[in-house]
Amino acid sequence: MAITVEEIAAIEDRHPQIFRRPAYKRFWPLLLIAGTLLYLGYALWFFSLPQVLRESHWERLPLFLSQWISYDLQPEFRLDQPQITPKYPRFSALGENPNPDWVIQNPDGTFTVQIDGDAKSVTFDKTKATITANGVTVPVALTSGKPVVTGPVPDWVTVHDDEIVAKMGFAGEVRVTVDRVKVRKRFLGWANFVFDTRSPFFGRPYSEVVSLIVSGPELQPGTSNLSLAADNIWNNAQWQHGDVWTKLLQTIVMAFLGTLLGGIVAFPLAFFAARNITPSGILSQVLKRFFDFMRSVDMLIWALFFTRAFGPGPLAGSAAIFFTEIGTLGKTYSEALENIDDKPREGVLSTGANGLLVQRYGVLPEVIPVFISQTLYQWESNTRGATIIGAVGAGGIGLKLWEAMRTNSNWANVFYMVLLTLLVVFIFDNISNFLRRRLSRTLHDYNRLQAERG
Repeated sequence: MAITVEEIAAIEDRHPQIFRRPAYKRFWPLLLIAGTLLYLGYALWFFSLPQVLRESHWERLPLFLSQWISYDLQPEFRLDQPQITPKYPRFSALGENPNPDWVIQNPDGTFTVQIDGDAKSVTFDKTKATITANGVTVPVALTSGKPVVTGPVPDWVTVHDDEIVAKMGFAGEVRVTVDRVKVRKRFLGWANFVFDTRSPFFGRPYSEVVSLIVSGPELQPGTSNLSLAADNIWNNAQWQHGDVWTKLLQTIVMAFLGTLLGGIVAFPLAFFAARNITPSGILSQVLKRFFDFMRSVDMLIWALFFTRAFGPGPLAGSAAIFFTEIGTLGKTYSEALENIDDKPREGVLSTGANGLLVQRYGVLPEVIPVFISQTLYQWESNTRGATIIGAVGAGGIGLKLWEAMRTNSNWANVFYMVLLTLLVVFIFDNISNFLRRRLSRTLHDYNRLQAERG
């Protein structure tokens, strides 16, 4: 049976929300896509991203990343002295009396520095230098007042007025002037990560170190080799393991203490802020606006304020987390209280219990798992945040990390501290997730029992 035009019109009149929807409801997916594309275009223009990407020095990226996982040694050879001798930086990773096997004095008086074996090396005396790399040999004369390349110049050699620079990739580089030759040789790994150059274990093979610790004679009279090795590792001057781990512990304590104190203060305030529990609507609104204020001031701003008040250190960091968590936890606690089921509370109230007992037995069993779950999540988040606020002087490993970054030459130490921070965040993230899953099951069991009891 066919439907007439009048019947169709009657159906449309009965269901206008389906057949006569406003234009914005019909076209909202297209509008959302168009708005997103428009916003992305605005972001490209506002931040000048094409220009930034075009002018970025991407060629520096490999060198920057290599500094995180490697170290270099930079011997310098003065050619204007009576005798050519290698000179190393004051705090060289080779120790006080370096004699590396890749710096060779030849019988004819010349020196050869092997940057990557014989394939990449430089041989020189006071009159000439020969640079070898990529299967090409580049002779350099040093007798005309400035270094002069004899023959064609390969693309990995740059000739300046008074200096010739040969870049050999990750392995290093050579710089030649008329009065000196400077070499940078790069090694993969972290130099002296276990023992620094002052340690009596420095330079020994690991098998010999283990033998000395287990059964060797005492290297320092009156101190066992095991205690000496542990002290040398902890007080490693180059990597500062003791200070780094102490600052890492400070970061963990800052996050824990700030979150704990914030939760303790927010807990009672949340009951007065929850509109279904507090008898005063004005008090509820005042406390909610107080929570909004405490949350609106970022943890980093609080850290700057308390660093000025208390000076740099973990006290400023703990106070910054504490003030931030009062607002965050106070808001989440009060919202959890406003969403409770009123039946358990009404049941306890019907027994004639006073207000405190009503909250204890009618409210807390339902919200405590939620409170603990939210607090654990904030603790996990603050473990990460404590590292950031440390960079502005609020103590912890963040301050140590910022000090290492400011030198712009100690990126291996920076990477070491970043790895430690990631490890701590990973561990606490898993602990927090495990505890929250257990609490979630507890809450589920509680709700099931409540449903069974009607």
